[in-house]
Amino acid sequence: MTTKKQEVWFVTGSQDLYGPRVLQEVANNSQAIVAGLNKQANLAVNLVCKQTVKSPEEIHAVCQQANANPDCIGLVLWMHTFSPAKMWIAGLSELRKPWLHLHTQFNAGLPWADIDMNYMNTHQSAHGDREFGFIGTRMRKERKVVVGHWERPDVHQQIDDWCRAAMGWAESQSLKVARFGDNMRQVSVTEGNKVSAQITFGYEVHAFSVADLAEVVNGVTDGDVNAQMDLYGQEYSISEATLKDQYSVDMLKNEAKLELGMQRFLDEGRFKAFTNCFENLSGLTGLPGLATQRLMSSGYGYGGEGDWKTAAMVRIMKVMGQGRKGGCSFMEDYTYNLGGTDQVLGAHMLEVCPSIASAKPRLEVHRHTIGVKCDVGRLLFTATPGPSINVSPIDLGNRFRILINEVDTVAPPAELPKLPVASALWEPKPNLSVAAAAWIHAGGAHHTAYSQAVTTDMIIDYADMAGVETIVIDADTNIRTFKTDLRHNAAYYALKQGI
Repeated sequence: MTTKKQEVWFVTGSQDLYGPRVLQEVANNSQAIVAGLNKQANLAVNLVCKQTVKSPEEIHAVCQQANANPDCIGLVLWMHTFSPAKMWIAGLSELRKPWLHLHTQFNAGLPWADIDMNYMNTHQSAHGDREFGFIGTRMRKERKVVVGHWERPDVHQQIDDWCRAAMGWAESQSLKVARFGDNMRQVSVTEGNKVSAQITFGYEVHAFSVADLAEVVNGVTDGDVNAQMDLYGQEYSISEATLKDQYSVDMLKNEAKLELGMQRFLDEGRFKAFTNCFENLSGLTGLPGLATQRLMSSGYGYGGEGDWKTAAMVRIMKVMGQGRKGGCSFMEDYTYNLGGTDQVLGAHMLEVCPSIASAKPRLEVHRHTIGVKCDVGRLLFTATPGPSINVSPIDLGNRFRILINEVDTVAPPAELPKLPVASALWEPKPNLSVAAAAWIHAGGAHHTAYSQAVTTDMIIDYADMAGVETIVIDADTNIRTFKTDLRHNAAYYALKQGI
């Protein structure tokens, strides 16, 4: 379920005014930067150096080529010299791939004893990038601007974060979400306009009856189930008592059958995210627990109770975070620990992804008592402590909003011997009082995509690519300013859509 290594094109702007010697130096410098970034920056993509563009025709051509190339997910644009920005109008007008404006220069320091006008004319990114920056603003183009010498680690981090956001955006354009059953009855925030979502984000949502899935699940063979059971024994801690109890073993085999059936259904339809609902399980033996957890851990997005927006977001964030330490999971704000430092215990009925686990998960069978009463195998663990984010995409009716809360995940202060689900305990920034109030003012959902591998800036970059509002709740949030920002954003996004 990991994506192949994709390409971001590095395009350098200049002009014919400087002559062949300077242009050759520009090309050599560009190639050196690309080689250096590919070697030093540990980018999630392959940075590809394209020919220096020096005319409106060359700029237009490379933008069209980027649009047509499925392996190209974005561009890094840099003006080594001065590149008159009117030359970029036609190309940027047609460019449909996201782009990052890198404001750097080839040499970090100035050769004080030798600097002359030839050096000044060749190394004038300070001049050329500002001209280029104007046309981006004049044309109202969303883009990322990264400033600093290309060999600096902080510049590497910003470029990689943006490249990962571009990976998420590319995934969003081809993503298909399977929805088994309908929305949980009377719940508002998990509903939404699927047509508007496809227009805005690109992903498709397809509805299926649970009977369609049950038919595939029932076709799973005993041999496949037994092989899956062997995997469970290798990957998780299972008590001797569970393994000796035939009923518990049968419940685990049931999960294996559900997992294999769901994966077969999803793969045959090229779906990379899915939802289900505990109120609609006709034809299935129960609500998938371990099955859903394992599918998430292998890269599928998931949303409970029909929440297709969060299912898509989980998959997109898994693509963004692949290869990085930390996981991504469907999550829900479940209950509070008030007193001292207020905390949130996040969990769900069954479906929390083991990619966020702090230790080897335990595989157990417990009674599920909400909606449908049955025994279900599930993985139990607590989340790894560390900085994390909760992300909620919501449909406001006339537009979408993506809400982010930065949190610090902590180890529980005591054991949770009677809690039969996986969980994460976190302290919201700046504190629960402000964070929860801000979340409620912004209309945030009770479901989120939780991650330690994905950063706030990556989600902001993704939202910018989609042209969607982002609201961040962090250490600097205060309610008065937050409410004012919401009002200003409402006016801006209303005007942005036009009459």
